[in-house]
Amino acid sequence: MGQVHVTSFGYGHGPAPEADLTVDARRHLRNPHADPAMRELTGLDEAVRQHVLTTPGAARLIHNTAVLAADLHAQTRAPVTVAVGCVGGRHRSVAISEEIAATLRSDGVKATVTHRDVHRPVIQK
Repeated sequence: MGQVHVTSFGYGHGPAPEADLTVDARRHLRNPHADPAMRELTGLDEAVRQHVLTTPGAARLIHNTAVLAADLHAQTRAPVTVAVGCVGGRHRSVAISEEIAATLRSDGVKATVTHRDVHRPVIQK
């Protein structure tokens, strides 16, 4: 595990994993699930990634979460876990988790990412 570990998950597949910081991405970010062309894709696909990351407020959420995680690690010298959840754990949480980790890495912080539920079937609404 890196200094900061970021994990995506879906609330629809179980409770949030244990984490120092948890971000709930269900309400304020565009949901690719609403677009049939993106429904079966994941946040690792560029179309989904762009759809999520261009949501107003997404860049600030990513930046602030990365700053908070890096600062917590710097102050405690302990590993920090960030969990990012959406409904199914395939779209928003994946894109946001990847971008938080990329932001941390660009700031010189060792960051790792896992995606708990990205392989699970799409939750039908």
